Amino acid sequence: MCGISGLISHKMVKENGSRIKKSIVLQNDRGNGLGAGYASYGIYPEYEQLYALHVMAMNSGSMLKVKKFFQENFEIHYEDDIPVWNKRISDHPVLKRFFVEPGKARFSDDFWNGNEDDYTIGRVMKLNDSFDDAFVFSSGKNMGVFKGVGTPADIYNFFLLDDYEGYIWLAHNRFPTNTPGWWGGAHPFNLLGWSIVHNGEISSYGINRRYLEGYDYVCRMQTDSEVVAYLLDLLIRRHGLSVYDTTMVLAPPYWASTERVTDADLQEHLLSLKIIYESAMLNGPFAILAASNKGMFSITDNTKLRPMTSAQAGDYSYFASEVSALYEMEENLGTVFTPRAGQPCIVMLDLYKDDQEIGKEGIL
Repeated sequence: MCGISGLISHKMVKENGSRIKKSIVLQNDRGNGLGAGYASYGIYPEYEQLYALHVMAMNSGSMLKVKKFFQENFEIHYEDDIPVWNKRISDHPVLKRFFVEPGKARFSDDFWNGNEDDYTIGRVMKLNDSFDDAFVFSSGKNMGVFKGVGTPADIYNFFLLDDYEGYIWLAHNRFPTNTPGWWGGAHPFNLLGWSIVHNGEISSYGINRRYLEGYDYVCRMQTDSEVVAYLLDLLIRRHGLSVYDTTMVLAPPYWASTERVTDADLQEHLLSLKIIYESAMLNGPFAILAASNKGMFSITDNTKLRPMTSAQAGDYSYFASEVSALYEMEENLGTVFTPRAGQPCIVMLDLYKDDQEIGKEGIL
């Protein structure tokens, strides 16, 4: 039932969140006021080489413990309270952001393997697993997630998102069903550069979670959507799969469809992905919109039990759960495209059009 919106400037032209706000607010009936959120890329150019760690804590004492943890494991270049307007939402967690890089402690740490991304994830997972009343909800570079309990308009105004400018925006309006409506359970979910918003249910959550735990990912946000962000980091960053191949892992073609593929090499490739990554396959009714600092893609389940539409106009691409929400972002749309069930729609920044990470198929 949730609502999804996204926009991307192919040429990395920045804008505030006013257009994405209009799109997600139009889908207000897709939520029930128990969760909404946004993610934007390009918002911290002055700290673009540092990990921007957004943290929620239930009280100031817990936030002090978080800061001590960061001081022991990172070099903190800058920290401040995330600016908020609390006239409408007064009951909220303590919110801070830390701009960090791995500190000297990494050289004597079990997590250190020479890779700063792996180290940072290890620290984020340790904090989220060991702190009962605090957690990191955004950990990428030059980007940030802003989410909480409220309507899309409430959360947008609470985080003062008119004051941020980015070239990619994601938005979500939540209608929690099987999991509670709480600040950490709102979307988007993020890990390093990848952020996702999700409509539907991941009925394979149990096996997906156990699979991820085998690679030291820890799921503590009490919602099935969390596993998708972690799977993207595992499959694309750590295992080196293209974005297109990753979509074939998450929503693989039916066996009968794969058997009808006439290209023998492609058929073997699809079968290999299905066999090797069986535990990473998502099951259930879902529509997912994901973004990174290189682009954005959407994918649905193979019977498309949750809607997804997309469009292009000039140097922009747009995604939403409803066609009407696309027109809230741009009145003069060029091509409006409704992907088939299980069909990925991949849009990359012009800077990364030839990136091998994309994969040849599925480009919009």
